[in-house]
Amino acid sequence: MATATSGDTVHVHYTGKLDDGTVFDTSEGRDPLAFTVGSGQVVPGFDEAVAGMQVGDSKTVRIGPADGYGDHREDLVLEVPSEQLPEGLEPEIGMELGLRGQDGQTMPVRVAAVADDAITLDANHPLAGKALTFDVTLVDVS
Repeated sequence: MATATSGDTVHVHYTGKLDDGTVFDTSEGRDPLAFTVGSGQVVPGFDEAVAGMQVGDSKTVRIGPADGYGDHREDLVLEVPSEQLPEGLEPEIGMELGLRGQDGQTMPVRVAAVADDAITLDANHPLAGKALTFDVTLVDVS
């Protein structure tokens, strides 16, 4: 039976949940997720969980922020005066926007708070600072 090792392309079915049970992502009803073990295509904790599994194995693994999407960083939270917003933009909490940096690159941000004179933007990954629990089944190794 094939065992997943670094450099192998694997196909897994998974369901990712937060500590409160909320499902944030799943392959249910879709093709399995394919990635190369050890390549950095998935968060480190997920990569480590799959390494060593055999085809047909299932497991549940809990991944802390350091091995997931990192800690929530306050330096990635920015307050922007309302007059700097594009004309006609009606910001709502959770809305995703693109913020152009000084280097010309666009960074995805979420509206975290809305006040009369400013909005708060958060450039952290939505899952930063959260522990993640994955139910994983290894479907194939190639």
